Amino acid sequence: MSLTYSIQLPQGCVQEFKGTPDPIEAYETMTAVAQTAEEYGYTTVWAVDHFQTLPEPSQEIFFECFTTTAAIARDTKRIRVGQMVACNSYRNPALLAKMASTIDVLSHGRLTLGLGAGYYEPDYRTYGYEFPEGKVRIRQLREAAQIIRAMWTESAPTFEGTYYQIHDAINQPKGVQRPHIPLLIAGFGEQLMLKIVAESADIYNTIGDPATLKRKFAVLKQHCETIGRDYESIQRTANVPLAIGDTDEKARELYRSKVTPFFPGGDDFLFANGFIGSIDTIRQRIAALEEVGVQEIVLWAVDATQLESIRRFAREFILSS
Repeated sequence: MSLTYSIQLPQGCVQEFKGTPDPIEAYETMTAVAQTAEEYGYTTVWAVDHFQTLPEPSQEIFFECFTTTAAIARDTKRIRVGQMVACNSYRNPALLAKMASTIDVLSHGRLTLGLGAGYYEPDYRTYGYEFPEGKVRIRQLREAAQIIRAMWTESAPTFEGTYYQIHDAINQPKGVQRPHIPLLIAGFGEQLMLKIVAESADIYNTIGDPATLKRKFAVLKQHCETIGRDYESIQRTANVPLAIGDTDEKARELYRSKVTPFFPGGDDFLFANGFIGSIDTIRQRIAALEEVGVQEIVLWAVDATQLESIRRFAREFILSS
């Protein structure tokens, strides 16, 4: 399987629309990113599921995830759409399964549902959601994934869990794709989270340097062997920031001009491992990720709204391959 690339949509994360007071202009800019990604051969555009800006809430524009996904699905024709990733806590899982089924139909079978346990406490607190401890959120995610898959594959599933219950729940239509819509699960943990990935995910997404990713993939393989699942049936993806410059230093200057630090490990980690550098530097880092087993790279381009970095990356690494 050859390495593929996808793009995270700018919808307000780290204030990509700062200084853009017109929400219609912001939306059309976001649509232009999706359409450019489609034109240049990316596999998927991913919507972010937060309610307000990162790393701190602000009054800047931030578009809601699922309405964005549905709209972008109709603004494009071929590229896949998905969430990077939906916070499980924000929606009842049976409802979420139905929402995904509807988007899969209106996109003519182009949806991947991305799901995670949730982590951004300001969203929970300001919007009135409970914010349980991490282990509880992960256990809730496990039940949610089971319900979602059941809603996509069974005629009237019933589920009695600790956190969620459904009773003869009908979901029609179930979507277009068969056997069901692909489910991506994202997370960092290597025990509880990766067990859920082994049980329920079609795609795994995480963040890390090559050594960390290699270890996580090895743990995932062990979990798959324990339950008798084919490890290779789970696609492995990684999120990577993108800032292209003629030199590494110019790329770092671009990154600093656009982003308030919020990634785990800070700027030093990203400068050492992200696609923040010259074309040659990025080429070396792509090779390192591919060597440890990454199959798709999800790019977060810090200047995506200007479009040129998306085009330039594609010319170098997608269209030329």
